[in-house]
Amino acid sequence: MLNSLDLEGRPEETRVVVAMSGGVDSSVTAALLKAEGYDVVGVTLQLYDHGAAMHRKGACCAGRDIHDARAVAERIGIPHYVLNYESRFKEAVIDRFAESYIAGETPVPCIACNQSVKFHDLLSTAKDLGAQAMATGHYICSRNAGSGRALYRAKDEERDQSYFLFATTQEQLDFLRFPLGDLTKAQTRDLARRFGLDIADKPDSQDICFVVNGRYTDMIQRLIPSAADAGEVVDLQGKVLGRHEGIIHFTVGQRKGLGIAAGAPLYVVRLEPETRRVVVGPREALRAHRIALRDINWIGGGKIEDASGREVFVKVRSTRPPQPALLHAGSDGVSVELIEGEEGVSPGQACVLYDAPLGQARVLGGGFITKAVPRTYAVPQVEHKSFAAARAVS
Repeated sequence: MLNSLDLEGRPEETRVVVAMSGGVDSSVTAALLKAEGYDVVGVTLQLYDHGAAMHRKGACCAGRDIHDARAVAERIGIPHYVLNYESRFKEAVIDRFAESYIAGETPVPCIACNQSVKFHDLLSTAKDLGAQAMATGHYICSRNAGSGRALYRAKDEERDQSYFLFATTQEQLDFLRFPLGDLTKAQTRDLARRFGLDIADKPDSQDICFVVNGRYTDMIQRLIPSAADAGEVVDLQGKVLGRHEGIIHFTVGQRKGLGIAAGAPLYVVRLEPETRRVVVGPREALRAHRIALRDINWIGGGKIEDASGREVFVKVRSTRPPQPALLHAGSDGVSVELIEGEEGVSPGQACVLYDAPLGQARVLGGGFITKAVPRTYAVPQVEHKSFAAARAVS
């Protein structure tokens, strides 16, 4: 007979390691499982300088968070361990984040953290502790689906975190559990109060938790001084419109802060790290209709090649709704053809695939964007003011 986690055995005979970040969600996850009678062990990873983040709102897995996780574990009566992963986190997440930016990409560090630290290293530790499963406080669902578990969007669409978890492998998915997938954030906070947890009203962590002052460019320049090397701002025809102080200050789709003036709005269309060029153009140049992907993770059942030609729904940013697309997978790689097109698609971002546009759609997998191909269109001729003149009037 299966228990509530779809595992054989009674809860008290089932050890579950809970990844406790010190926030409300993972704390409630641990408390829920403990209340159900599971043999719960809390593990917290110290990921970066806990001194700098001790009192900062929005931190994650540092200073104050470790203190809060330990207090919750004591409150609900479970063993709790803190593992120092600072060097591993710097190598796998922070350094890769910086390298991605100077390569002209827009990385998503939360995906890298889940992929290389939490769902790889910590999961291995959970198995070493004799756990039958590892649980997290993510808002996402998983259910048995024949030969293995399948991943689905959370019931609460506003809290859904599937975009950040698409890289979860089938082996990891079979070991992981997500008890909050059918709850809203308000319900989770109510549970925290019922369990008497002091962190019930604690703010959520921010997107880039390890950027202490909120300026990621400062951190990148400290790690890689050459990231601030100057270069040219050019239009789609290669005409020099001005200069910039490092491509790390720009992302695809950006309009403000270009340092140039023109007779019509201009946007960052692409970044060329080899020449340190920032290429700008009109808004229509941002609309991509085909996206090439790398590092594919397919958890949609069978082989991805067998799904080639299938209609899927894709998210190219966490805040955007899924859009209809056709999946192409073959000897030349994997790509998606966007039915309606999408603006501001940036290399380095994730492209996550679903089987439906709404509700608790199944996550089929995804990959990281290497190239976005727009439809051919006529490049309008725009009168540009000189860079010097633009500076003079700004």
